[in-house]
Amino acid sequence: MEITATMDRIEGVLAVLLLRGDEKVKFNFPVVFLAGINEGDVVNIDITKDATATDEAKERVMSLIEQLKKKGLEI
Repeated sequence: MEITATMDRIEGVLAVLLLRGDEKVKFNFPVVFLAGINEGDVVNIDITKDATATDEAKERVMSLIEQLKKKGLEI
């Protein structure tokens, strides 16, 4: 999924972005990831799911839960 937005302003460490096509929708994004982007610039943000990392995170959490259960702790 690709999101197109306009950088409206910077507030501290966050940029306020306005969704193109519906400028009523605004969201904050860390300025550190927007080097060279200025107020009024249009940006494209690509969002994809990392299935491998998701599976690894789930496995790690399940392992931690099992360790806690073995120690007699309720979750």
